[in-house]
Amino acid sequence: MSKEKGFAGESLAISHLEKLGFEIIEQNYRHGRSEVDIIAILDNRLLVFVEVKLRTHTAYGEPETFVTKNQERKILEAADEYILAINWHKGIRFDIITVDAQGRLEHFEDAFY
Repeated sequence: MSKEKGFAGESLAISHLEKLGFEIIEQNYRHGRSEVDIIAILDNRLLVFVEVKLRTHTAYGEPETFVTKNQERKILEAADEYILAINWHKGIRFDIITVDAQGRLEHFEDAFY
């Protein structure tokens, strides 16, 4: 997948989150070899780590199934570091947002942890 398509998918996800009232505080946050696509806060009480998946077709399965256990582990590692860095003591959640080739978006809250 090209970086342009990935960026377009993340842009759609960000627009979606902002419409829901989220404040986007980080995009493509990296810690070591781990990355979180989007980190957002809702009502200063919920910190959400979002993995965005873009797929041009579903021949090999639905996009949300492409977050592997290894990816989950890496996202959790980056999230742990971020939570410590900002001294966060409120709620957290891990979501997946999928975007298909037609720009249709699906938001899976509490997708893993």
